Amino acid sequence: MGTLTELFAPERIAVVGATAREGSIGRAVTSNLIADYDGTIIPVNPNYDEVLDLPCVDGVGEADADMAVIVVPPKIVLPALEEAGEAGVTNVVVITAGFGETGSDGASREQELKEIAAEYDMDLVGPNSLGIMSTSNGMNASFGPENAEPGSMSFMSQSGAFITAVLDWANDEGMGFKDVASLGNKAVLDETDFVDHWGDDDDTDVIIGYLEGISSGRDFIDTAREVTQDTPIVLVKSGRTDAGAQAASSHTGTIAGSEQAYEAGLDQAGVLRAESVQELFDAAQMLANQPVPDSNEVAVITNAGGPGVMSTDAVGDADLEMASFEQETLDTFSEQLPPEGNIYNPVDIVGDADVDRFSEALDIALADDNVGSAMVLSCPTAVLDYEQLAEETVKMREKHGKPVAACFMGGESVDESAELLSDAGIPNYFDPSRAIDALDSLWEYRQIQRREYDAPADFDVDREAAREILERVEDRPDNRLGVEAMGLLEAYGIPMPDSEIVDSPEDAREVAERIEGDVVMKIVSPDILHKSDIGGVKVGVSDDEVEDAFEDLITRARNYQPDANLLGVQVQEMSDLDAGTETIVGMNRDPQFGPLMMFGLGGIFVEVLEDTTFRVAPVSETEAREMTEEIKTAPLLRGARGRDPADIDGIVETIQRLSQLVADFPAIMEFDINPLVATPDGVDAVDIRLTVDPEEL
Repeated sequence: MGTLTELFAPERIAVVGATAREGSIGRAVTSNLIADYDGTIIPVNPNYDEVLDLPCVDGVGEADADMAVIVVPPKIVLPALEEAGEAGVTNVVVITAGFGETGSDGASREQELKEIAAEYDMDLVGPNSLGIMSTSNGMNASFGPENAEPGSMSFMSQSGAFITAVLDWANDEGMGFKDVASLGNKAVLDETDFVDHWGDDDDTDVIIGYLEGISSGRDFIDTAREVTQDTPIVLVKSGRTDAGAQAASSHTGTIAGSEQAYEAGLDQAGVLRAESVQELFDAAQMLANQPVPDSNEVAVITNAGGPGVMSTDAVGDADLEMASFEQETLDTFSEQLPPEGNIYNPVDIVGDADVDRFSEALDIALADDNVGSAMVLSCPTAVLDYEQLAEETVKMREKHGKPVAACFMGGESVDESAELLSDAGIPNYFDPSRAIDALDSLWEYRQIQRREYDAPADFDVDREAAREILERVEDRPDNRLGVEAMGLLEAYGIPMPDSEIVDSPEDAREVAERIEGDVVMKIVSPDILHKSDIGGVKVGVSDDEVEDAFEDLITRARNYQPDANLLGVQVQEMSDLDAGTETIVGMNRDPQFGPLMMFGLGGIFVEVLEDTTFRVAPVSETEAREMTEEIKTAPLLRGARGRDPADIDGIVETIQRLSQLVADFPAIMEFDINPLVATPDGVDAVDIRLTVDPEEL
């Protein structure tokens, strides 16, 4: 049973604010319930004895209901909610707007609503919601213009208008739903709650949704990971902006916007992301009704060469491959097809092909062990009966238990055959690329099902030492820390070169003499972000040159920014840049998902090339290793063009350790290790920069 079963299957619904007045939401909700709902409807309105021929009560406490739909004006919502709580009603839909979306007064009202809901342990949808539906009991507790048709998809949306448009279209297309939920302001129940519920609902085969944001990214990831092992989730996420990067001062913060967080978070959650409504339903229909393939190899059976080539191009754009047939399959095709046909994939069975030839070719292809799925691609001819072809396509799908997509091209001649296919769970597409994309969704979901998630490591670290270093920001005029906070790396076991910050030429010489070989010297100031741009870095400084180098660095910094807060000069052991690769490991805290880890090529090129990849922290070893494999410059790490391979294990562990640090301390808003120099013998964190929110310490 799902966690919200009572919400979607109430026996008695109280409509608080029900009215017979034309054009009112109270009338629309009541009318919609009267039309199809199996249970009892109790209008609640002290101004009426009855509403739409139903006996009316003065208050929700008199209704003996197990769900309340509240449609009263905003100022009356809270008393009505309180009364519902006192009456033991724990399932509530607040349709009324005028809450957090309207400004400070509305936000205060919404906070009170949350407090009442928490006090009475309510499952509350909204406020500012279109309502909810469940076709299993005919419940349309919404003010939408029509009810959903029965089906196996459950649908949530942050936009009520989007729901009405989708239902209008879906009803015309013959697509149905199990449950529909308009999330509204998500004051109590949010997308994670509905995913959790539908994941346990045996009647929901696919979860789909339209989201503008995710309330708690990490909770969503953890919940969706469990759900997607059995139930696919397909979402359209709008708002592709860089809002998460505003006011960013680190490299990671500049590059990592909210879009990267959603891309990473939804992928880690096992969610399939659609770019359009069409793509959403193409994927959902396929996932709801078709078996999942065992391989990504696709066979295309067609009577038209041109569309066959189009399908090949579409496969090339997907994660699928054109199937390579076994020799036995090729021999059988040679025996059965006309000489002018093509036995290789796409299989061209020639324009005069009838239903028998299509059926036989599809049967041969699906019997091949290399074939994971197939597409029947046909153009209308005088010898081809589309309805019979639809019946044979369904028969072959059932015989072989492999997914089949249909692309019966044409106009009205396709309608009846498309309906036959749809009834059997095989969508028909006019465009071959849409059919291939839908098959690609099945293969992507198969890979999601095969994932194994390992828990993030819990390294032995010194949290107290790290906290003391972070607290230094409280005594500073800004919230930035640099190399003076390198002790954070030591506290969390991240390797770094021997170094020390000094404030005099003599001390600089003393430190340099302690370090073997030449040293690197850097100006240390939270106000000077790009040290190399102002000549604030000197490399390969010998012991005899250290004192002069110290004076020169201080002078350059003063000339560049007279009011800069100069903390001194860092004298650091040199890393072997010739033998190593400069990488960057960073974090930017996203408003929805929290700490977003970044890995990529580092040094001065990070913002130019932006060859980076992202994961939401905490990051497991598997996820960290995937990050090192995803960047375009990964061959450099593996030892391209005669280079020795870098210590990838060291990079992977550094990503994990920094992930643990930023997860442990929500006060860290941004963190860069740039560069993290990776050599064959290990890694060194050469430079760091971070911003801290003192109020979170």
